[in-house]
Amino acid sequence: MKVALVGATGMVGQVMLKVLAERNFPLTELIPVASEHSIGKKITFQEKSYSVVGLSTAVKMKADVALFSAGGETSLEWAPKFATAGTTVIDNSSAWRMDSSKKLVIPEINANQLTREDKIIANPNCSTIQMLVALAPIQDIYGIKRLVI
Repeated sequence: MKVALVGATGMVGQVMLKVLAERNFPLTELIPVASEHSIGKKITFQEKSYSVVGLSTAVKMKADVALFSAGGETSLEWAPKFATAGTTVIDNSSAWRMDSSKKLVIPEINANQLTREDKIIANPNCSTIQMLVALAPIQDIYGIKRLVI
């Protein structure tokens, strides 16, 4: 699977790379993507060196999946361009969370709602994901009417 990582040089991007390696994700090609000032920098992933590319180059490379962790403005501008090129975008920013035309997905809870037509997928923030993964079984068994956090 060809994966673009938008925000690859940032702290969250670096953690995403670490998790992809730990999980032995079936990656055939990595496309590290970052801002203009990072183009050409080298990133090492699973003992291979990759050159960082810019967003427009990455869109043309037609990844299967693009993991976005570069902020809401970047996501709002570039996720639709990746999606139009056929790439499935999984967005880690707040950009699409409240957009009713996009699915808000926590894989452990509702990944079964996704279809091939879903090209931009939002995910909740990290603390919400952790909380809902813990609460989902309670919801399934007893139902939850209200949470005050």
